[in-house]
Amino acid sequence: MDCSSGCGCPRRPDLPVKLPVIVNTNGGAASKMGDKLVPALTEAFEAAGATAMIEPLDGDDMPAAIEKAAKQGRVVVAGGDGTVSCAAQQLAGGETELGLLPLGTLNHLARDLGLPTDLDAAAKVAVRGEATAIDVAEVNGRVFVNNASIGLYPLMVREREGLQDGKGWPKWLSTLPAAYAALERLPYRRLRLDLGKGERTIVTPLLFVGNNTYSLDRGAIGRRESLTDGKLSVYAVAHRSRLSLLWFAARALAGRARRELDFVTLGECETLKVWSTGDSIEIALDGEVQRLASPLEFRIRPGALKVITG
Repeated sequence: MDCSSGCGCPRRPDLPVKLPVIVNTNGGAASKMGDKLVPALTEAFEAAGATAMIEPLDGDDMPAAIEKAAKQGRVVVAGGDGTVSCAAQQLAGGETELGLLPLGTLNHLARDLGLPTDLDAAAKVAVRGEATAIDVAEVNGRVFVNNASIGLYPLMVREREGLQDGKGWPKWLSTLPAAYAALERLPYRRLRLDLGKGERTIVTPLLFVGNNTYSLDRGAIGRRESLTDGKLSVYAVAHRSRLSLLWFAARALAGRARRELDFVTLGECETLKVWSTGDSIEIALDGEVQRLASPLEFRIRPGALKVITG
């Protein structure tokens, strides 16, 4: 029986007596819980049969804490996809097992892995579950677990962060006006791509690179059936007017995107190289925007991250 169902099976004897739990206090659900967060986590892990060493930290302090906790053999992180990406940067390629408490806003990786969103159930999986080796992707040495994007999305994230910092709005409230502001600027990027079969030049408002294949089907848009296929999925949105781009976004959200109409590039590969016209490219990695030197060199790392899945 799957441990996430609350079957009452015992904690594995090889796990640390005190389980490191690193909490990103900036995460969506975590920040809302406030002073109730640590007691709730303590109770959830006690019910699961473990004593948790809980470290509530600002996001900037998490890499060092995760690296230190990795010596225990299993470490649990609580937060959203950015938190998981931070942990993957530290743990990919090693033997440390990673448990996830999805306390972010969207929690895409946890969803695609079928992990529970309920805190008590997620703690049971983190304590009693077994590790599954999943793929991660990497660009210029930076690991990401979901996707990377160039163009419209990084611009939208910058606009959203400006509203969050300037007006104090939450992420969900800032997203729509930020998306509108980004569409008003409608950046088009001229990029050269090589998916391992020779270079080609494209002009696109959005280049998207996924860790494994993302669905475009109705009811499953943006989901992945597998995280172990050892592939990067590459999507480039076709050059279009602002109105047409809005129509595309609406159809994509409804699961009605058309591969032959909406994408100038759509393929799968193990490595990808991207050149821009400048010396660097602004890119969003699992929702976190940063600037990396051009060219961008992507690769898939099959089975590099051990995640507790039940």
